[in-house]
Amino acid sequence: MENKVTGSCLCGAVKSTVTGPFARFYQCYCDRCQKKTGSAFASLIFTAPDKIEWQSGKELIQRFDLPHAVRFSNCFCTTCGSQVPYESRDGTALVIPAGYLDGDPEIRPQANIFCEEKPCWFEEGQQAQKFNQYPE
Repeated sequence: MENKVTGSCLCGAVKSTVTGPFARFYQCYCDRCQKKTGSAFASLIFTAPDKIEWQSGKELIQRFDLPHAVRFSNCFCTTCGSQVPYESRDGTALVIPAGYLDGDPEIRPQANIFCEEKPCWFEEGQQAQKFNQYPE
């Protein structure tokens, strides 16, 4: 079933609508995705390249293709630095950072990949005390 989900960057300058259903949803723990996100993993949704309609800010997007890498890329808003959707280097997929989406993509993570590269602090972080906001 078709599912339209809006998305935006942190500052709101880059906006688009992506159309599902989506093909895959992976959480990637590779060291490159850790550098790209500044976190333990990247949450990435994949679909066909023609499933996006840009509303604004496309001219603000900067792309970085890691030299000597077959697949790795990063696209971000040049105003706020937020990751935004991008076409894969081989042109076969639209890669959508899950946090870019404002609504429910109606797909859940299907695989955790490159798990051997998880940061040394990941498991302890999952066991740490949990708060609904900043702790006192």
